[in-house]
Amino acid sequence: MDTDGTYDARDARAGSTGRAGSPGDGWDNSDGPRAHSVPRPAGPPPPLPPSAPPPVAPSAAAGPRPGPVEPPPAPEHRPVIGPTLRDWLHVPRVDAGPGTWAYGHVVRAEREPEKAPLRQLVSGALISLLAGVLLWSLIYNGYLGSIWVWPLLAFTPDSWPGTTTGETSLKVYYALMIIVMAVVFGRLGRWAELARRAFGPRPGAGVPVPVPPGPEDDLAEWPELRAAGQGETAARLAAEVRDGRMNDVDYTRIRRAWQSVRADPSRLTAFTDEVRAHGAAACVHPSHARDLPVRAARHDLLGRQVLLGTVQDGQRNPYARRGTGLALDPDLLGTSLLAVGPPGAGKTRAVVRPVVESLALQALAGRAAVIAVCATGTRLGPDEAYDVVVGLGDPASVYDLDLYGGTNDPDEAATLLAEGLVGDLADTDGRRATTALAQLLGPFRAAHDRLPSVPELRELLDGEPTALAALREALDTKGQYGMRRELDTRERQSGTPGDPGPALADRIALLDRPAFAGFFDTSGRTRPFSLRTLEHPLRVRIDLPERGHAEASRMLARLILAQFTANAAVRADRSLFACLVLDDATRTLTAETLRGVQRLRSANAGAVLTLRTLDDVPEALHTSLLGAVGCRMAFSGITTWDGKRFAEAWGTEWVETRDVTQRTVFADQPLTRAIHAFRKLVTGKAVTTDAVTVRQVERERWSASDLAHAVPAGHAVLSLRTVGGEHAPPLLVDLGG
Repeated sequence: MDTDGTYDARDARAGSTGRAGSPGDGWDNSDGPRAHSVPRPAGPPPPLPPSAPPPVAPSAAAGPRPGPVEPPPAPEHRPVIGPTLRDWLHVPRVDAGPGTWAYGHVVRAEREPEKAPLRQLVSGALISLLAGVLLWSLIYNGYLGSIWVWPLLAFTPDSWPGTTTGETSLKVYYALMIIVMAVVFGRLGRWAELARRAFGPRPGAGVPVPVPPGPEDDLAEWPELRAAGQGETAARLAAEVRDGRMNDVDYTRIRRAWQSVRADPSRLTAFTDEVRAHGAAACVHPSHARDLPVRAARHDLLGRQVLLGTVQDGQRNPYARRGTGLALDPDLLGTSLLAVGPPGAGKTRAVVRPVVESLALQALAGRAAVIAVCATGTRLGPDEAYDVVVGLGDPASVYDLDLYGGTNDPDEAATLLAEGLVGDLADTDGRRATTALAQLLGPFRAAHDRLPSVPELRELLDGEPTALAALREALDTKGQYGMRRELDTRERQSGTPGDPGPALADRIALLDRPAFAGFFDTSGRTRPFSLRTLEHPLRVRIDLPERGHAEASRMLARLILAQFTANAAVRADRSLFACLVLDDATRTLTAETLRGVQRLRSANAGAVLTLRTLDDVPEALHTSLLGAVGCRMAFSGITTWDGKRFAEAWGTEWVETRDVTQRTVFADQPLTRAIHAFRKLVTGKAVTTDAVTVRQVERERWSASDLAHAVPAGHAVLSLRTVGGEHAPPLLVDLGG
């Protein structure tokens, strides 16, 4: 968001993450900042207040200067935006397919109703009006006799004709006849449809009237707790809702905690005690945060959705989806999302930040864990919105990054590190690189009970005699003769053809720089963040020094992606949705990481990847990349080469086409020829007849040319697929709508 500004790293990173626990044990009874004001469910943040007028220079006539004016006290509550929590809970949510913004959604017909041409409607209305006027004139002037008054005569006394009562009844009968004729001829002439076409639909037409829920269905009264016999707890929470002390994050978090109680009844006592003691602040996140400092997008935490934009109301989109909101949720992100667009297309503003913000809110509710990786200075919200901010290359960073992903197994660490260091090199065998690293990490771990730091690993990869001799001596001292043989094998293979050692040494040297001094420490003196913590509802942002160390940043992003795919798949507790968001995935994707991304679907995890162009990925991986992700997004301004890949991935569909053939009509009769000649003189066109041929043809959903030239600025074409296999066709979305 453009109003976020730049935040001081020292002030923003002075805090700690607190106790990180799983959703079930995330109830913290310790004292903390629970009494702060709680905002209600909000939309986008309010606009900044106007700046104060410039001071006016004092004049002689201005009189004495006033004394210093004390500033007004800060408001105790955040400005209320949008509905209250109770109203927010009462809004119906309609599941109308993948990506549909369910909050207040109005279901539309699957097919567009056929509309008669306006000229036909006008002519039909005029003809029916003239016919009705003619019929009434004939009736009123007695040309049709007295048949039309027989119903009146049959239901009125014989003494009424000629009296005042009879005249009044006749006028009423006239009015009824006019109304009946207006209804009949109005239906024949489709006057109502003409009025809708001319003046638009009535305000509120087609919008369902919300029906207040009953006590047993009112979510604000916590019916689930009442049904389980927890009436006192439900009453306490309902009072918090009525008094405005609970927000959408609180409601979602407590509801999530109750679900964990249903799964493990032994937690019931702790849950009720927590609610009794803290009310809306019960089961709070370990950071004690109950909302984000600022929201840049619209969120529906009850449906776990974030609104990205509006499906364009045009022929390109299915009729049922036109004008509806387009939203993302964990069920879609679980298949991973790829967004491709040139710089300035809005990938960070329109996709990355809303998704990160949504997952951060869900983390506060104990339902997700998010790791955002971006270049230093990227606007992904203030530092206060995160539990952990790792500023690699920033001396003020409180947290470090675990180079080995939190594992103590040398073989596993070698696999991940090899993928991060040389996974993008086509001429380096990944398996040999893994073996070479394992032959060094294993002996070092056996000798020192820890994995080597970056300088130590560089010396070993370079074959430094002093470092190798010291390691060999340490192994002999501990009697690790098996590891001694591993080290000797590495020394023999060093320098042979195809040896990955030099490539590994060159890459690890990128991290052995003064800017990274003190980072990637393995001695235990620092606070390294490890991706092993995906079982906890953490909000993490990792800032990469893209400006001064571009190659090292790409290597670290590749390493983080490899560690994430490996750790997310082996979590013991997969109740939290884990998501990795790479703001720029250039040169970070390899064949192995793409296989890891595919495995995330079954692990309740996903990844969001953005690219400037598909050429930032090796050409051999283009097909694998588009096949590995379930959600594909092409922004305005992509090239036809990128558009061709998307068009192939989206395939074709059967469409109905109409071919109209015009044939000139030749008249045989003199009168008909004269009429045709007069018509041609008036219209300038010969008299023709139309022959219409309707057929089904197979065409691309979006062609490469359309993707490159027909997508307006601020729009994107997005296809969606859920973890369960439900999918939506490519939709043209207005990201600013």
